[in-house]
Amino acid sequence: MKDIKQEQLRTVDHSKKSILARGCDPVISLRFSKIAPPLLGNAEYIPTTDDTDFIEKLESRKWSVVFFAPGACRFSSVARPIPGGNYDTKGWTLEQYRQLVLKLQGNQIKIVETLDERETIDLLKKALEIARETN
Repeated sequence: MKDIKQEQLRTVDHSKKSILARGCDPVISLRFSKIAPPLLGNAEYIPTTDDTDFIEKLESRKWSVVFFAPGACRFSSVARPIPGGNYDTKGWTLEQYRQLVLKLQGNQIKIVETLDERETIDLLKKALEIARETN
């Protein structure tokens, strides 16, 4: 029992890793950006809610993880445009976004997607464990 408690208390340091998130709701994205880093070993977490900002940040540097938030994934899953699109990304599904991410970030990038908010932290933790350092 003691070993399990010590393992649960062990802090993972992901402070040299970064997450670029593409969501839909600016309020929820901002809230999550404040609570997520401590839960994710202090990884840098940068939220975006429109494609102009997302693509600019995607082109500006290397990231450890690109995260498509549940809202964006739900829109894509029912073939609806993800809010925040622009002229160049009008009508895109997650498939086109994935292709762009891989083109700009290379095959080492970890991409996380989920329809369910309850899975978000666990999926991001798993991706960070094997993601490249960027900071």
